[in-house]
Amino acid sequence: MEHLFFFIKIIPILIAAILVGRWFQSEIKHAADSDKPWYTAYISLPGLIILLAVLVVPILVWMRSH
Repeated sequence: MEHLFFFIKIIPILIAAILVGRWFQSEIKHAADSDKPWYTAYISLPGLIILLAVLVVPILVWMRSH
């Protein structure tokens, strides 16, 4: 029963990750079609969300363990 609750809790997180990932891919495609620099997608909203997740989450995990 515990495993079921775990999967029910993780489904919204996975859905959000898929949505942000697709949004980011569309920004990459838009930047490539517009002949903008490669980093344009990283300074868009989904790019910043991904960068924050990649940079902040490990720091928070490290701070929680110490």
